[in-house]
This record gives sequence, structure tokens and C-alpha cells, in this order.
Amino acid sequence: MTATIKNKTILYSKLFSINLVTYPINHSVMNHVDNVQKGRYYKLNLILVQPKVGGVFKCTKCILNLFNRVYLFRPDKYEHSVTKIESGKRVLLSFALNI
Repeated sequence: MTATIKNKTILYSKLFSINLVTYPINHSVMNHVDNVQKGRYYKLNLILVQPKVGGVFKCTKCILNLFNRVYLFRPDKYEHSVTKIESGKRVLLSFALNI
């Protein structure tokens, strides 16, 4: 059984969006690149709640990584993933910009 992600959209437009995302225990995100039809895609993720064990964000290249809690990266250009959450949950506030 796959753990269900809770994704609450706070703001959405064609260029910019803000989401509050909660990843439960046993969830992971496999290594991938986000496809975009045109332009450059940027994400700024603020980790509000870190899992107790697991849930580590990995990215081939981050533009910015502050304290393993604030990440600015190009999901359309670089592979990224999250390891399996073994204890607790992962909550992030995600800002996406497609220009």
C-alpha cells in the first residue's frame, strides 16, 4: 500500500504556485526530473517538519541549500529524490516558478 501525500495548494497560476505538502511515514520519492513544456522551472522548498528518520532530500545540483532545510533547485534540469521516511513525517512549503 502506498502512503498518501497531502498536497494543499495555497496559490496557483501558470507562472507561480505555492503548496503545502505532507509526506507520511513509509513514503519516498524516486529519482526523477520534472518535465516542463517550455521555460525554466525553479523550486524553493522550505522543510517545516523534518522526519525523525529518513526523508532526506537529494539533488544532483542545488542552487542553494541552507541547513538541509531550505532548498532552491531546478527540478526540470537536475535529478532529485527523497529517501524513505522511516519515522515521523516530512512537511514542506514549496514555491514553484516557471519562467
